[in-house]
Amino acid sequence: MFDIGFSELLLVGVLGLIILGPERLPKAARTVGLLIGRMRRTMSGIQQEIEQEVRNQEIREKLKDPMSTFMGDTQSDKKQPTQPTNTIASSAENTVEQASTTSNAAAKDSALQDK
Repeated sequence: MFDIGFSELLLVGVLGLIILGPERLPKAARTVGLLIGRMRRTMSGIQQEIEQEVRNQEIREKLKDPMSTFMGDTQSDKKQPTQPTNTIASSAENTVEQASTTSNAAAKDSALQDK
């Protein structure tokens, strides 16, 4: 966080000893340590609250678009329209008809080759 070396800490300690004296220096150091700890806990709490709020916002967005839960983000962004069931059924029927026509033509070709 701060770039404080050993020499700087030693200088602050000596100045504190001279200014406060040997009786009040331990109490002042303890008070400063408690204040720094309290500030760290406060900052950590604020950071956790922000992260929780971000997670809550993501959950709200997922609840607005429930299909994004089941599909990947790339698929939900495209939002391709689905085909009606009757169109899918007719496509399947066309595929079966083409397959039977192809097999009938192949059978006729093999019969002609045998003759």
